[in-house]
Amino acid sequence: MANENDWFAPKRFGYGAGMPIAWQGWALIGAFAVGMVAAGLLLGQHHPLLFATLVFAMTVPLIVVSAQHTRGGWRWRWGEE
Repeated sequence: MANENDWFAPKRFGYGAGMPIAWQGWALIGAFAVGMVAAGLLLGQHHPLLFATLVFAMTVPLIVVSAQHTRGGWRWRWGEE
């Protein structure tokens, strides 16, 4: 059952979140992508340690928020509904 807190569908096979199913999920993925591109363009070649730190700092919140907002939570799935 979907509710307003579900931003991502669960993966059918494996562990984690699948595709976004709400605008909030798409906004989160879009903001992450823009941040990664900006960090790469601004820092990638010249400051690799700062770039790696920013990638980590953007990825951890993405994982935490997507785990909190995945329908049914994160667990291993074998393809059953």
